Amino acid sequence: MQLDFFPSRTLTLYLAKMFIVRILAVLVMLVLVLMMLDLLSNSGDILAVPGNGDSEVWKYASLRIPQLISRFLPYSVLLATLITLVTLNQNSEVVAMKAAGLSAHQVLSPLLLTAALVSVISFGFHDRVVTRATATLKAWEAADYGPVPEASNVKANVYLTDGSSILSAASLSGTGEQITMTNVTWYERAPGGIIRQQVRAPRAVYASPGWKLENPVRFEVGSADSQPLDSLTVGTGISPERIGLESVDPEALSFFELSETIDAYEAAGRRTSEMKAKWWHKLSGPLSAFLMPLLGAIAAFGLARSGQLFVRAIIGMGLGFAYFVVDNAALAMGSFGGYPPFLAAWAPFFLFFLVGETVLIRTEE
Repeated sequence: MQLDFFPSRTLTLYLAKMFIVRILAVLVMLVLVLMMLDLLSNSGDILAVPGNGDSEVWKYASLRIPQLISRFLPYSVLLATLITLVTLNQNSEVVAMKAAGLSAHQVLSPLLLTAALVSVISFGFHDRVVTRATATLKAWEAADYGPVPEASNVKANVYLTDGSSILSAASLSGTGEQITMTNVTWYERAPGGIIRQQVRAPRAVYASPGWKLENPVRFEVGSADSQPLDSLTVGTGISPERIGLESVDPEALSFFELSETIDAYEAAGRRTSEMKAKWWHKLSGPLSAFLMPLLGAIAAFGLARSGQLFVRAIIGMGLGFAYFVVDNAALAMGSFGGYPPFLAAWAPFFLFFLVGETVLIRTEE
């Protein structure tokens, strides 16, 4: 195997251009189809809110599309790899390149370089665009697609504990003692964990200490009776500082913001395994695009007329999708402490990198 991975500038540009065009084509196709399906299931809820119209549907699409692009870009690279390599194989271009003295790694090097650039772009796009879109969309969903409170640090689906009791809010806005919760539910539990009463309120503000529920309705589980109240203060053990630590959504934070949040958690002596795993995955996730040409490389080699080209393409697709399954499983294990965070984020990447290299070297080199 030669060590010069880019022996021909013309060939490198030809393969890279072919590859990037197919990546964009597959990505646009996937995003359009998935966006239409998403709108079919959610447009009714958006338009059901008085005052919402076409502009709100377009707003939802503008917030959802960045998420779809970030999530399905590695899949697009995998499918584009298979389409590109199968086309080259069928046209005997791979045979011509190998007859000219190129190794399998040299044939793949333009694709690997293109995938590496896609990974860098994906990281920047996720860090600067997707995180902000995710935070905005979750806050809007928590408000049931209605007006979102014009305040800083809007967070959605917040759950807080005070002893054995639980305080949940559909959305939270503001900072410090100016925090306001909406669609609040207070679950008062017995020592055995059984819920004794449930209190719902449209709004809650800080009462120093505790949280004052406005116009609450209390439901007694034992007697099944409901009783409206003027106000009620609950959760005296929940402080604004504690909310700042517990209402963190790693998906809505950039790489450096999440790093600062992890430092704050560690300074407070809090558990950080889940956030560390997702922090590392902000690097390994976009880099998964770099793996796809290597995992799909088996489709490039072997004679097209042998009848095994389709089987080779299926094997390449299977390796690629197996990576995503293992990656999601490892990240889930790391989130609840089953794996160390670094191992949860990086083990699938290095494992399938070695698998791809082994298959390529044993079969073609």
